[in-house]
Amino acid sequence: MSLAEHPKAAQARAYKRVLLKISGEALMGESQYGIDQNVCDRIAQEVLEAVRSGGEMCLVIGGGNIFRGMQGAAKGMERASADYMGMLATVMNALAMQNAIEAIGGQARVLSAIPMVTVCEPYIRRRALRHMEKGRIVIFAAGTGNPFFTSDTAAALRALEMHAEVLLMAKHGVEGIYTADPRTDPNAEFIPEISAREALARGLKVMDSTALSLCMDNHLPVHVFNIADDSNINRIVSGDRVGTLVTT
Repeated sequence: MSLAEHPKAAQARAYKRVLLKISGEALMGESQYGIDQNVCDRIAQEVLEAVRSGGEMCLVIGGGNIFRGMQGAAKGMERASADYMGMLATVMNALAMQNAIEAIGGQARVLSAIPMVTVCEPYIRRRALRHMEKGRIVIFAAGTGNPFFTSDTAAALRALEMHAEVLLMAKHGVEGIYTADPRTDPNAEFIPEISAREALARGLKVMDSTALSLCMDNHLPVHVFNIADDSNINRIVSGDRVGTLVTT
């Protein structure tokens, strides 16, 4: 059965092509480290439902559940080496998500910015576009392939390269953007909508400044939302207001 013939394909969608950025921490669940397979399976199910409803989906997954380059550098490790280790952590998460998607009947391809042809495909822009046109879920791994850039910047870059209509920033444990960290400041106020320029000026923790500037300069809207709610991805792509909308 082709994607167009799927019974859910006729559902209305606000966005057809979407890039979903998932933090590595989101895959930990209640653990302190690594990948919670139940969480991975749940996210895979939601992503596959979004594709089967007529959309095209690509993913970038962080590596903070395994290794953070910035933390390694802070402990004395040379920054470029630490960042490369962090990129390898994102490949591990991408392979786990690919397995989870395929286990429930979906098709997924991992494309890595650092060539490692034994385990995944090298990142080639036109190949990635073709995979999505065929209904496959594309998972971009290894960041931009360069040190000193975060997976947030990789997500913004890949979203623009893929002509995505929106960038979804899935957060772990928060509903969107707040005036301060709601986990440490009880007076933090939720912000339902904000411009990228204002978020940069106020230093709000949306994503790193390089990624946010890239979205602002190229007019790419960003939705920041809580990944813990099983329905949020499909609600956003259907046009519901969920979390915080960052306008450009």
